[in-house]
Amino acid sequence: MAAKSKTIFFCQDCGHESAKWLGQCPACKAWNTFVEETVKAAPKGSSRGLSSAGGAAGRYALAGNAATLAEISAEEEARDDTHIGELNRVLGGGLVRGSLTLVGGDPGIGKSTLLLQAVRLFAADGMKCLYISGEESLKQIKLRANRIGEFTGDLKFLCETNLDAIEQVIEREAPRIVVIDSIQTMYIEEVASAPGSVSQVRESTGVLMRIAKSKGISIFIVGHVTKEGTVAGPRVLEHMVDTVLYFEGDRHASYRILRAVKNRFGSTNEIGVFEMRDAGLKEVLNPSEFMLEGRPESAPGSIVTCAIEGTRPLLLEVQALVTRTAFGYPRRQANGTDYNRVNLLMAVLEKRVGLQLGDCDAYINLAGGMRLSEPALDLSLCLAIVSAFKNRAIDDTTIAFGEVGLSGEVRSVALADIRVQEAVKLGFTRVILPKGSLKQLKHPDGVELIGVKSVAEAIGYI
Repeated sequence: MAAKSKTIFFCQDCGHESAKWLGQCPACKAWNTFVEETVKAAPKGSSRGLSSAGGAAGRYALAGNAATLAEISAEEEARDDTHIGELNRVLGGGLVRGSLTLVGGDPGIGKSTLLLQAVRLFAADGMKCLYISGEESLKQIKLRANRIGEFTGDLKFLCETNLDAIEQVIEREAPRIVVIDSIQTMYIEEVASAPGSVSQVRESTGVLMRIAKSKGISIFIVGHVTKEGTVAGPRVLEHMVDTVLYFEGDRHASYRILRAVKNRFGSTNEIGVFEMRDAGLKEVLNPSEFMLEGRPESAPGSIVTCAIEGTRPLLLEVQALVTRTAFGYPRRQANGTDYNRVNLLMAVLEKRVGLQLGDCDAYINLAGGMRLSEPALDLSLCLAIVSAFKNRAIDDTTIAFGEVGLSGEVRSVALADIRVQEAVKLGFTRVILPKGSLKQLKHPDGVELIGVKSVAEAIGYI
């Protein structure tokens, strides 16, 4: 008996279902996100759920059988080395077997290139890999592969978008690693909607999750992103997968940032830094030195700060430009940091320090294209604004970090010792930091540590 069809409205942001169209989603409160789709009710007894047969290391119990904590194995998950140090760092030490990993990013940022390099190294290490593309032909893949280098080992390619056919190929080939490029091009015939729709993306991801968990196959999924920078399709997609990685950066620049925003097997704060070259992506082993390349000397409005991303310290240049406005209302712009935070810090400078910034345009930029919102950037932002306003350059060997409060006080930040060590390693000899952080530090030789309690006090040292 044929399955009955019905019309359902889905929220494109969170996947919430409704029998009728709604202007605002009751689940995520987003406006104008509901789309109409026709779906078919699945026949009874046709569940695609997980089973324990052949399960990844037997982690899943039979349906209806519960287990106590004492019966559950607490052994650490088996991982495979990707042979790409920055990718290993972001994944938490390697690729967990049987995991489902989503890689998102802007068009042309290098998602497919990174995964092609990864499967090349996996195959060279003796693992059987399958690269499935729904966007490129086999000839296009070969042209890109020729730029990366020589491919050896058991690596096969497939151009297909029908997930039922893909599942049969996976059953036949039994690979260890699978790449799906991209999830928005995949479709299941039983789902009566177009590829890329909420229903197709959700059901396709469910099928891939079942394959990964039941067979112990590690699967990478490439996901398109919207203009807001989030993965296109239902928000439930990010909840279903084990790991979500975002590839960031300006597609016209050479650097790329790989950031983990969800990771069930490791930290969610780690980043990996890559440089795009003719032969593909190359790891950047010293990101601080890379970010400071081309820094101007003795330029007003420029100062170096140290931010912490995961466990990694990053030195980067904070730039500010302050000019008298030619309009009735001053313009403020921030690139790489929170615009509202910049306005707040300028208000603190005007009220607590006495700078007349109310009739000035202000432009803030984190050089290198990094996007950071860490409170430790506050002090360097304030000093860069003051330097630009007074047209007075800050010494090139000085760095500054610290959180600034509404009373103009400078508060302590975490991991001050790691920040100072990174500054010393790159030749900086003067550090302006919160006075409360001095007690955590060992004074390195040849470095002047200046502890300050307020922004006004810090300004006196520039």
